[in-house]
Amino acid sequence: MLLTGRRAVRASGGPHIEPQYRQYPQLTKKQKFESELISGVMWFWILWHCWHDPDAVLGHFPWPDASEWTDEELGIPPADEE
Repeated sequence: MLLTGRRAVRASGGPHIEPQYRQYPQLTKKQKFESELISGVMWFWILWHCWHDPDAVLGHFPWPDASEWTDEELGIPPADEE
């Protein structure tokens, strides 16, 4: 391996980025573009299915009408009890 500055060149001729202790990895523009593209597709997929299939998030059954519940079901003690 031949050292040139901060980068090492392997025998195959390709560049190799040396590991950095407690530093962020060095990303290429291609890696950043690909990561943003993949995350954009992921959020499109999630929001598309939330819009077109809300039962997958909210459930398949109708919401209960809370106005029909009794005080006993809600855990409210009777008014005459002290």
